[in-house]
Amino acid sequence: MTDARNAGGERRLNIGCGLDIRPGWVNLDMVDYGGNTLTDLTKYPWPFPESHFDEVLASHILEHLPNFNAVITEIWRVSKPGALVVVRVPFFLSTKYFSEPDHRTPFGIRSFDNYEDVTGRTLRFYEKWKLGHRTNYNSPARFRVEEKRFHVSNFPVLRWLGAIVNLEPVMYERFFATWFTPEEVWFRLRVVKPDAAAPGQSAR
Repeated sequence: MTDARNAGGERRLNIGCGLDIRPGWVNLDMVDYGGNTLTDLTKYPWPFPESHFDEVLASHILEHLPNFNAVITEIWRVSKPGALVVVRVPFFLSTKYFSEPDHRTPFGIRSFDNYEDVTGRTLRFYEKWKLGHRTNYNSPARFRVEEKRFHVSNFPVLRWLGAIVNLEPVMYERFFATWFTPEEVWFRLRVVKPDAAAPGQSAR
């Protein structure tokens, strides 16, 4: 395995890279697209040590994998404390999700709630449940959720609607998403581990 780093010495992991082969990243996939590292993403652990990466990108791959808890725990394991994790997935009500037979795991705006570290954060009335039992199968994985938002559409004429949809995305999903359905859900997470270091640098 090549220990790829960028010019700043940071290690970055691109999970399920497909044809998006990024220079200076470890580009990981189950198919040889040329220039990527071959790994069965459904078998754990992946061939990396703990707390190895400064940044992880998972763009349109998690919906293809069968065990959400296992893959999220593995992403957490290979990430440094404070590492940035960027996730992009199709929204479960959109045609991007249900028209693809290979999609296995549906995603909504609250998909990472069971893994969210809420320490020091003021919870809204509909988030109080996070103080009690959460169904994360006792996984140690924890993240600070810096951002969770809907990506409404790739069509420029519809993008302005994102500002309205994301005013209260949880409420929008609960009451209005069946009327006008966003295409994707985007998450920006920070890895939380015991004795965590300061957060890493921001994504480009």
